[in-house]
Amino acid sequence: MAIALAVVLVLIAAGAVVFHFASPWQQLPIASNWHAMDDALWLTFVITGVAFVLLHLFVAWALVRYRHRAGHRASAEHGNRRLEWWLIGITTAGIIGLLAPGLTVYARLIDPPAGAQVFEVMGQQWQWHYRLPGRDGRLGAAAAGFVTGANPFGIDPQDAYGQDDVLVQGQELHLPLNRPALAQLRAQDVLHDFYVPQFRTRMNMVPGMVTHFWFTPERAGRYEVLCAQLCGVGHANMRSWVVIDEPAVYAGWLARQPTFGGGTAPGRAGTPGVPGGPAEPGKLGRLLAQQKGCVACHSVDGSRGVGPSWKGLYGSTEALEGGATAKVDDAYLRQAINAPQAAVVRGYPPVMPPAGLSEAELAAVVEYIKTVH
Repeated sequence: MAIALAVVLVLIAAGAVVFHFASPWQQLPIASNWHAMDDALWLTFVITGVAFVLLHLFVAWALVRYRHRAGHRASAEHGNRRLEWWLIGITTAGIIGLLAPGLTVYARLIDPPAGAQVFEVMGQQWQWHYRLPGRDGRLGAAAAGFVTGANPFGIDPQDAYGQDDVLVQGQELHLPLNRPALAQLRAQDVLHDFYVPQFRTRMNMVPGMVTHFWFTPERAGRYEVLCAQLCGVGHANMRSWVVIDEPAVYAGWLARQPTFGGGTAPGRAGTPGVPGGPAEPGKLGRLLAQQKGCVACHSVDGSRGVGPSWKGLYGSTEALEGGATAKVDDAYLRQAINAPQAAVVRGYPPVMPPAGLSEAELAAVVEYIKTVH
């Protein structure tokens, strides 16, 4: 039995080494200045990997060397100070080797350089909201108490610095190439974690706190944003994109984004709201869909999500569980939003909770869905 266990331990150690070098899950190419993150990670792999292999081989050796045999019994030895000091020294060196690089890199991660491009990320089940400073270069004050359907960022309407804040439309944030970027992170409801694998940076987002980190994007491209903190049933769908542009392209994109004080939201006359105002059909409904988390499960580009896509939905015919069908009109959408379990679309899980929208909010969201073609 001892020999068999020793063979198994040796195979586990050898298999771990082979899997590491032959693994198909290689790291994505780095696209920021945080090469030190990779260095710290590889150092961790080396230290823990060597310890893993040596411990397995030592236990395998001990099983064979001190196995029970006729006429031979292993005896315990106590008080070996020389061995104890060796173990203390090796363990201490290993811990220092693991902690020191990580703490050094983290200290640099939260110490941004002067002139970094500030942007705000607000996590909400299950979507991202992005905000950039306006011409004054300063983000306006924001708090959870100001969050409404027309103000999903919770910007203080009385703060003059917030009136020119840029509210990024949709789930795609643009940043300029080769300029340090400072991410300021907030969570509206539960723990989230803003993570772009290619940037090698991530940070928890805690309700009631503002956390931050910085990076310099070094490669133009479109990179997927993931939530790296389990945040509920829609966690896997909490995704968006960061696009790194050349400075001229970024300036053009920024010029097309609306500002917080650029207009008034329908039904909130006199209150700084979202640009476009009543003249833009479906604007309030789109903001409500973002604020309530609808767009985390229902795409607007035809892609499949937790729930049916809204692209071309209005006027179509949906197949329901049980074999029935339903024409997608105003009445159907109102029921599907506020009483979703009454008619579940075939092929989708019955996980949507009632939205609890008021009549005005419900009408705004329905109008927005009509505009998604």
